[in-house]
Amino acid sequence: MNTSYIVRRKTKYELYDLEFNQKLPTKEIESQDTSSLPFEILQIGALKLTEKLQITSTFNSLIKPTVYTTIHPYVESLTKINKDKVSSCKNFVSVYEDFSNFIGKDEPVLCVWGTVDIKELHRNLKFYDLATSSIPKYYIDIQKYASKYFKVPKGTKIGLKNAIELLNISTNGEFHDALNDAYYTSEVFKKIYDDTMIPTIYMPPRSKRITQPKEEIDLVSLINQFEKMYNRQMSPEESDIIKLAYVMGKTNQFIK
Repeated sequence: MNTSYIVRRKTKYELYDLEFNQKLPTKEIESQDTSSLPFEILQIGALKLTEKLQITSTFNSLIKPTVYTTIHPYVESLTKINKDKVSSCKNFVSVYEDFSNFIGKDEPVLCVWGTVDIKELHRNLKFYDLATSSIPKYYIDIQKYASKYFKVPKGTKIGLKNAIELLNISTNGEFHDALNDAYYTSEVFKKIYDDTMIPTIYMPPRSKRITQPKEEIDLVSLINQFEKMYNRQMSPEESDIIKLAYVMGKTNQFIK
């Protein structure tokens, strides 16, 4: 008897998809540091599946952007989300509270099309100082298994629309809508599901420690600057004193 198979068949799944906004290509001065948030979530769509892969409930919410308040033209063209649609919506913090309640305490396995949505969800939560512990830690990357199923060339991944077409799954809504894409992902999941699809623990990438390049002083130029200031050549003793003063100043021990 395959015990692991029985345990997994009792698992509940949650499929979710996100749509993002991004910074406009302008040189405007920003009111806050947005380097840690390249993509701001605009929509969360999700649905729950039983262990028999039957849909039990859905979640869908647009989000009013508060960081990149202007919808990027490319994003608007792709998702059909515009300013009018989100102007009266809740912000991310409020919507995520609703989404967290939707997830519940059952510890479902998250199913996603690629890992980007998990990564960006973690980023958005950290940006708003929200706990990431509310996100279920186990996930299945449906895109990875679909790519294996269709034997796509190594180093490439199949797109959701292509997978839907190859599996002859009917479409009733536009792609690049979070709820629709979550639904289409669930349909692919149902078609290709087998025992090899083992949930994996998501490990957020660690922040890389930024090493500042070692600064080197151009001593020749430094001495030349002093000679220019005093309109004369520095003696060897004076040059040594200038170099020593620079080194001692770098230690910050004389800062008041």
